[in-house]
Amino acid sequence: MDWLDNLIKTFLDFEAMWLVFPQLLGVGLVNTLVISIAATVIGVALGMVVAIMGISPSKWLRVPARLYTDIFRGLPAILTILLIGQGFARVSQQIFGPSPYPLGILALSLIASAYIGEIFRAGIQSVDRGQLEACRALGMSYGAAMRLVVVPQGVRRVLPALVNQFIAIVKDSSLVYFLGLLVTERELFRVGQDAAVLTGNLSPLVLAGLFYLVITVPLTHLVNYFDDRFRTGRRKPAPPKSGLDEVEDLTPNPALTYGSNT
Repeated sequence: MDWLDNLIKTFLDFEAMWLVFPQLLGVGLVNTLVISIAATVIGVALGMVVAIMGISPSKWLRVPARLYTDIFRGLPAILTILLIGQGFARVSQQIFGPSPYPLGILALSLIASAYIGEIFRAGIQSVDRGQLEACRALGMSYGAAMRLVVVPQGVRRVLPALVNQFIAIVKDSSLVYFLGLLVTERELFRVGQDAAVLTGNLSPLVLAGLFYLVITVPLTHLVNYFDDRFRTGRRKPAPPKSGLDEVEDLTPNPALTYGSNT
């Protein structure tokens, strides 16, 4: 059973896990959440702009939106991160200093906005066109109708897909380590990898993977919950009504019958 002992020592060395646990919790987890949440917020804002441009009647807005979406959805995430992180390094140094942290967030935001823009576009276009026509008939402008009626309905329909996109961003945040983050800016994967290299053991990476699972698995179940909730609606079905009530309504009242005869 030497092979089993080797596997346990390689992947389940609890001593190595315990040594790296404080760094994973205090540094890696915090930076992963900061990168993911910041990229998601920026991606949602840019994605909404891309979605509105994509459904605009003007081709001067639709064509750039389509090109933007095709480029950032078609390129591998690691290639986009390297192009942004290395191509704008000098500009970033003048603004943010030597840290590539902001460029990593920017790259993930551009990738996320392309996907989120398509999510928003699909949600907005799924709203019945009669909603827009009714708003126009009431005298609302196109912009006001989209902003107040159509877009809120479309966003509500795609909330589960947005949570799925956040899960994807959390996992893609591990690619930012290619930019060479500072020690205090390392995310979960980089902390686990550094510890694995120092100890010659893969257990720190296994623990980093467990941290990712702690984030993504509950969110996955949350997506399923919201999806079921939106499909079935908030109202509970009314209990079946007994047919005896209808029979009682049809049965003539003897008192009323007697009174009418008299």
